[in-house]
Amino acid sequence: MQQQHSPSGFVSHRPALTYNGDGGTYFGILLVNALLTTVTLGFYYPWAKAKKLQYVYSSTELDGSRFAWHGTGNEMFKGFLKTLAVLAAFFGARYLLDKIGLGIITPFLTLAVVALVVPFAIHSSNRYHWSRTSWRGIRFGYRGDRKELSGIFLGSFALTVVTLGIYSSWMAINMRNYVLSKIRFGSGEFKYEGRGGEYFALNLKGFILTFLTLGIYSFWWQADQYRYLVDNLSLEHEGKSFRLRSTAEGTEFAGLLIVNAILLVFTLGLAFAWVETRTMSFLMSHVEIEGDIELSQLAQTEEEYRDAMGEDMADLLDINVI
Repeated sequence: MQQQHSPSGFVSHRPALTYNGDGGTYFGILLVNALLTTVTLGFYYPWAKAKKLQYVYSSTELDGSRFAWHGTGNEMFKGFLKTLAVLAAFFGARYLLDKIGLGIITPFLTLAVVALVVPFAIHSSNRYHWSRTSWRGIRFGYRGDRKELSGIFLGSFALTVVTLGIYSSWMAINMRNYVLSKIRFGSGEFKYEGRGGEYFALNLKGFILTFLTLGIYSFWWQADQYRYLVDNLSLEHEGKSFRLRSTAEGTEFAGLLIVNAILLVFTLGLAFAWVETRTMSFLMSHVEIEGDIELSQLAQTEEEYRDAMGEDMADLLDINVI
């Protein structure tokens, strides 16, 4: 916990965010998960993910207290089966269309499924994931509305298609603004205030300079993207707020990612657990929290939600808003 002196002479506390995971321990978890998932032909996956998340959250510390993730393999297995059923129905429908000579309809079916499934997966995964997350016994929560989220997604997706991808930066920010601003930390409310135009300019600059420097600028581009994610996020409670700020620079990102690549190459991928641990520790240590909220004043307001279908679906489809 860091201390900060106010102009009046009083000492205020600046909560610190740290990651205390150990690469060796994490490697053991991932190795057992991989073996059991392989032996069970993939059916152990929900338990594997639950164990991974439980370790990652219990290794993350805010203001001297660890987070906890309360999801279970049993909850996620039920969602896993529902997700498999949806995917099986989709691929079965595609197969039948091809067999009866209506394969031309397949692209439209795919677009329809994307339009329906992606917003559902994002909404449901956030609802489940955050309700199973806590700190000092105070649960997080997600209060988004699926219909509102679907409207934002469909409108943004249509504009992205029409503009041949140019609108994708606005789409990313539209989704991020909505989802992150619907997350609750007990009685505290997160707010995200990104702007599509700024994010587009950031990515355009990153793309051009990365191309001109033969990839060297990519580290600074990633630092800029991380900074834009963090710096626009805040926590509000009873008229007070915490603002987050990234202190990570491009040179530091370069050092992290180059060493990570060397570790992966020379260990043939076996250093993956250490790479993830180094990355998490780096990201957490480069976030500063500034503001006047007393975390002890946060109250429990969120309910538990145990349907993990959206969590599994978002994971299998590799959907990540944040």
